[in-house]
Amino acid sequence: MLTKPRRGLVMIVSSPSGAGKTTICKKLIEEVNDIDLSVSVTTRKKRPNEVEGKDYFFKSEQEFNKMISQGNFLETANVFGHLYGTLKDEISSKILKGTDVIVDVDWQGTRQIEKHIPEDIVKVFILPPSIKELEKRLGARATESKESFKKRMSEARKEISHYSEYDFIIINKDIEESLEKIKSILFSERIRRHRLVGIDKFVEILT
Repeated sequence: MLTKPRRGLVMIVSSPSGAGKTTICKKLIEEVNDIDLSVSVTTRKKRPNEVEGKDYFFKSEQEFNKMISQGNFLETANVFGHLYGTLKDEISSKILKGTDVIVDVDWQGTRQIEKHIPEDIVKVFILPPSIKELEKRLGARATESKESFKKRMSEARKEISHYSEYDFIIINKDIEESLEKIKSILFSERIRRHRLVGIDKFVEILT
């Protein structure tokens, strides 16, 4: 038998806003063992209900830029004037222990991460069932002007245009069905040969 754990994987999940990504990822973590959501670093202010180290690692812009210069990030992004980043050490320590990590980034962040750890990632893109449904979902959550809504839709279309850069595509017509699909992706990826630590020695014993 294998005496060492498997190597964990990084499941990158991207989608346009309103496609259901957050709900699917939350349910996946609730229902499957040995998988966590990556905790990002951010320069935005901590909200009252947020916990340092659980929701985000909160840093000043000066601290963040120092971390960039030290090569601490797999990817960084500027979102509405605030900096966000995925930590190399936070990811690598988990995958070495055999824990999988969900990273919620856009296509640009996905490209950055892939440059660093191409063998450890699995890229999943979640699509809405139709553009009308996406408009309905974004419209229902929007509290801003019509111009703001148009901008959100434009950004969503741009994100969707990068679907072909991903390994797996899930069209989210039903949350439970989509959850089962992403579970099947995860379970299959967990038993890829290069992630099974000690498999070569195990096979030597068999042969």
